[in-house]
Amino acid sequence: MGIQQDIDPRDRKEYSLEETSLRRALIWSLRNLFRVFMVMKVEGLENFPLDGAVIVAANHNTNFDVFPMQFALPRPIFFMSKAELFNTPLDPLLRNLGAFPVHRGGKDEWAIRYAHKVLAHGQTLGMFPEGTRSKGRGLNVAKTGTARMAIEMNCPIIPMTVTGSDQFFKKFPRRSNVTVKLLPSILPNPRDTPLSLTDRLMFTLAAGLPESMRGVYAEVPKGFGD
Repeated sequence: MGIQQDIDPRDRKEYSLEETSLRRALIWSLRNLFRVFMVMKVEGLENFPLDGAVIVAANHNTNFDVFPMQFALPRPIFFMSKAELFNTPLDPLLRNLGAFPVHRGGKDEWAIRYAHKVLAHGQTLGMFPEGTRSKGRGLNVAKTGTARMAIEMNCPIIPMTVTGSDQFFKKFPRRSNVTVKLLPSILPNPRDTPLSLTDRLMFTLAAGLPESMRGVYAEVPKGFGD
């Protein structure tokens, strides 16, 4: 009699790795809804590839950042979201929007494998290197997971800055000005470690943000990048 292996409950649900008509309809509806709250400007779209695996790495101001990220891109973006949300009525909406669950506070092998699967299918993976919201304090010390993923999958990282999302709803009925900027891609090189690539990514992100949002990456160490 064989030993029965435990099945992760997440494997019992469906997570689409492709663009779907339902997803397009949801994004269209959300884009129009968010126009009530924001005026969005997109810069640097020429830096974003129209096909192939890519990681979009953004600063993380609020819970709403993923929406301007997706609205700015011509391709669907897949992203991790805290697992607790998938035990709520939001579950089908999140899965249809390209979200997949991650257990925070430790290494989640299931979420890492699924992220690999997203990139193996030539899709766009959205990540927040800081791992948590900055809440107006500027960039936090980043975790190395984004860089590690790029090295393992040998794919480019597009740094993306999002500014103004922290003003959602605060100015209503006036709309907030949100700017999404895509910076030139960062490619892993053979000498990169997860830490060195993380530093390259975060100092690049910081350079694209206003000084007040650069946080711990405000000052580039002397000799960095030499």
